[in-house]
Amino acid sequence: MEKPNMVTCSLAAVRGKFLACLLLPLTMFLGCTPQDKPSQQVSRPVKVARIGVEAAAGMTSFAGEVKARHETILSFRVGGKLLARPVDVGDRVRKGTLLARLDQSDYRLVVRNLEAQHVSAIADQSFLGDELTRYRELLAQRVISPPEFDRHETAYITARERVAGLESQLGQASNQLAYTDLLADRDGVVTALEVETGQVISAGQAIAKLAPLDTKEIHFDIPEHRLPELKRQQEISVTLWASGERRFKARVREIAATADPASRTYRVKATLLDGQKAAELGMTATVWIASDLPARIAIPLSSVFTTQDEPGQPRVWLVNEQASTVHSVPVQIGETLDGELTVVSGLGSGQLVVSAGVQRLLEGQVVRVPEEIFSAVRERDERRSVSHE
Repeated sequence: MEKPNMVTCSLAAVRGKFLACLLLPLTMFLGCTPQDKPSQQVSRPVKVARIGVEAAAGMTSFAGEVKARHETILSFRVGGKLLARPVDVGDRVRKGTLLARLDQSDYRLVVRNLEAQHVSAIADQSFLGDELTRYRELLAQRVISPPEFDRHETAYITARERVAGLESQLGQASNQLAYTDLLADRDGVVTALEVETGQVISAGQAIAKLAPLDTKEIHFDIPEHRLPELKRQQEISVTLWASGERRFKARVREIAATADPASRTYRVKATLLDGQKAAELGMTATVWIASDLPARIAIPLSSVFTTQDEPGQPRVWLVNEQASTVHSVPVQIGETLDGELTVVSGLGSGQLVVSAGVQRLLEGQVVRVPEEIFSAVRERDERRSVSHE
């Protein structure tokens, strides 16, 4: 029984020595490795945004449209069937140009009937006039009595007034015949047509819209909190999408007294002082208004974050373009603007801020900025150096 115990003890001793031989080099390696060597920091790619000068320029822009100051809706003064419409939308017309024509058959018949009645009435008036002259002579000779003369005089007066009445009716019928032709009342361009050939038209029904080209305006809408920035007769700048960055002068002519019930905006009309030929009706325009508000810095909303230590203090990450590192700075948040921007104080124009992934960065961390950012910086520095030389 003692012999197996001795074998077991010898195996355990051999295993212990083997493990000691393996662990000794590992312990010596770990002991010789310096523990205070800092680990290499990995750079993180980030999305950045540069605070532009435009954000602090104090200019407000609004979308607008080129329209004519006066746009007349033309219609027939009589009813009938539309026989012709020789113009189309966009046609430029002169004063007196035929725009549409109604069927004139019934109106011509009325004119002919009244002309015949008028001729008959003139003949009756002439006959009764000659007869009244003879009866006046007979009355002077005391051949007829005064009542008999009065009867013939009354007949003549009736015939005379009938002629006058038929002349008025004939003039009215002639006017209605002329009203079957719809003519342009001024030089301009046809902006809309409401009817087609063959349609039965009633008097006063809208047929066409005619806009003169002598005076053009820019119509745009502004929100109610921007209304104090505008005044009547105030000069503003206008750019047309078709004309690039070229700016035209305009003057505010009219500001709506009430807001639109749906959009809660006020319609503003500004008269173009120049660029009448460049501005075509319906073109898209941008209105630039100098704001009386102080200059403001706006950054993306995604750039703002808070820390657990200071949950009430908003901060942003600024990028050191030379070292490619980030450091956080406190900011004060202002109003929210369109385009997911917010007004902040505590920053300067031209600085580079991180606009995405702000919660995953650490103080002093190395970041990778898109190459086009540094390319723009190098071009700017080269231009400055050349200008100094």
